[in-house]
Amino acid sequence: MHDNVRARLVKDILFKGIIGLLAFVSLLPLFLILYYITKNGIAVINWDFLSSLPRPIGEAGGGVFNAIVGTLMLIVLSGTLSIPCGIAAGIYLAENENGKLGNSIRLSVVVLQGIPSIVIGIVAYLWIVTPLKTFSALSGGVALAIMMLPVIIKTTEETLKLVPYHLKEASLALGVPYYRTMLKVVLPSGMSGILTGILLSVARITGETAPLLFTAFGNQFMNINVFKPIDSLPYRIFYYAMSPYPEWHSFAWGASFILVVLTISLNLIARGISSKWKIQY
Repeated sequence: MHDNVRARLVKDILFKGIIGLLAFVSLLPLFLILYYITKNGIAVINWDFLSSLPRPIGEAGGGVFNAIVGTLMLIVLSGTLSIPCGIAAGIYLAENENGKLGNSIRLSVVVLQGIPSIVIGIVAYLWIVTPLKTFSALSGGVALAIMMLPVIIKTTEETLKLVPYHLKEASLALGVPYYRTMLKVVLPSGMSGILTGILLSVARITGETAPLLFTAFGNQFMNINVFKPIDSLPYRIFYYAMSPYPEWHSFAWGASFILVVLTISLNLIARGISSKWKIQY
């Protein structure tokens, strides 16, 4: 009996050790990436780097202020285009679980989520850049909005399915119109999950470079016109990293550090919202 207990304890310890080792191996690439980006990027971060524009070849210094502003503009544009459509589609799917149209939308969401980002960039190029005959922030926002849609739709649908049906039933029984029931009862009850999905979708598109190569294209000057080319952190990192100048390589590390901090912050905020703001009953 004593030997059986000891054997079980040994197996338990061995199993936990294997699980811990595998977890460490899976997290090691992430820690190495964060270490190298922090080590090489944080030394570049200063006020001049954050507040100045890129300088021409041959001039020392410069910064990524226009890229930061451009990234924020692209986030606002893509969010403005995708959030209303994504929430509306999520509501429809939650309310029509077994309909043919609902099943078709679900299949489309799965397919859309698996499409490579560069293909979405090419589609946005054909839809917007070619007719307008110019690269623009608008075309970049459309490409990123398409990438945001699957995450927003899926999280909205799953969140609204968790809202107790008796809340909607009670509201409708009191004579409240269906649209007001959805806007005033159902959506507020699941707002935490919807916000989490929105933030996760923003975190996903923040670091995308491929679609922007065909749409926003990049701009070393300051621009807030949505119909003109605009810079972004992912594109600026690509541009600096591909250059033959060591100083620009260091700038690429600095821009990478800013982008990683932004992405991690969005993920932490989303995690905080999902853990603290539960479904409201």
